[in-house]
Amino acid sequence: MQYKKDWEATRQRFDDYWKCQNTGRPIMRVTGVKPEYVPYALPAALKSKDMEDKYMNAQGIVNRFRHYCETHEFLGESFPNLNADFGPGSIAGYLGSEIVFQDKTVWFEPCVEDWEDCKPLVFDPENIWFKKHIALFDECKKLIGNDFPIAIPDLMENVDVLASLRGAQELIYDMIDDDEEVVRRVQQVTDVYQKYYDAFYKYAQYEGGSAYTVFQIFGSGKTQKLQCDYSALLSPEYFRTFVLDSLKQAVKGVDNVLYHLDGPDAIKHMDALMEVDGINALQWTSGDHGPDGTLEEWDVIYDKARAANKALWVKVYSGEFDDWIRNTERIVKKYGSKGLYLFFNDMPLEQANQLIAYAEKNWSDVKGTF
Repeated sequence: MQYKKDWEATRQRFDDYWKCQNTGRPIMRVTGVKPEYVPYALPAALKSKDMEDKYMNAQGIVNRFRHYCETHEFLGESFPNLNADFGPGSIAGYLGSEIVFQDKTVWFEPCVEDWEDCKPLVFDPENIWFKKHIALFDECKKLIGNDFPIAIPDLMENVDVLASLRGAQELIYDMIDDDEEVVRRVQQVTDVYQKYYDAFYKYAQYEGGSAYTVFQIFGSGKTQKLQCDYSALLSPEYFRTFVLDSLKQAVKGVDNVLYHLDGPDAIKHMDALMEVDGINALQWTSGDHGPDGTLEEWDVIYDKARAANKALWVKVYSGEFDDWIRNTERIVKKYGSKGLYLFFNDMPLEQANQLIAYAEKNWSDVKGTF
């Protein structure tokens, strides 16, 4: 792999992580900006000219990422992987939504006025957005070859997709007024999900494994993130009715699964989620602009995940460098170093080296008190 010095060791650590086995120190995403490029800024010549250029120009996407790789060092288990995403939840676009690109996000316009007038949700290789996205993947793959993987896009699944197609508020009313129709539509999304995943996996597979874009993970075979952000609006009963079975089906088609739990209102579903055997690891997000994953308040989540023998994925960003060390130390001492992924944002290379050295010395082979 280009730009990554110890790829084979990194890959082995990821395989051990998914099995909740010892990795020495925790898995760590640590990427350092080389001194001559601090603070990092993309050169004007490489900046995208408009939204189409940003999201659909393969040469521009690859050029921007290669510049990132050349100006950063991938330490710990960080590794180069190309993001050619159409935003979170692109299956909605393949099923009929119009995709609206914005600088920092993507929106999917609702397209279902009434389920009675909506055709079955099926895999459609002729959908314009799917054809554009696959063509982008094909061109990107030709440009990067085997230098590094192109990551699985953020497809999304279950009721998150329905919310994009129908509208969040309208979907809640549908669940109340016609629960059987919503269950049927969730099943249709579940049925097409694997077909869309496999279409992108054709390009994303890398040395017998694959990477998933947003959470910077890799695993042998098919690797994916599952979620249901809409679950924050659902009662535990509704979650079991409309979401849980879809998740149990989705995990059967892939090898390594990280579940993305988003927001305090979603914590109530932890007991149900831990019933899904195919979920290997749990990632917790406290919501937009919330505190990072190291707060003791979140231990109620990690306790249940560890009790179910799930690995943890923890993002560290609250406070300054010394706070990161102190807060992470608490996590490591309690939960141990195995089955633990620590995600750090980019930092100056000197600081990144300091962090890795500290982890090697203090966070290796820790059993934990939990």
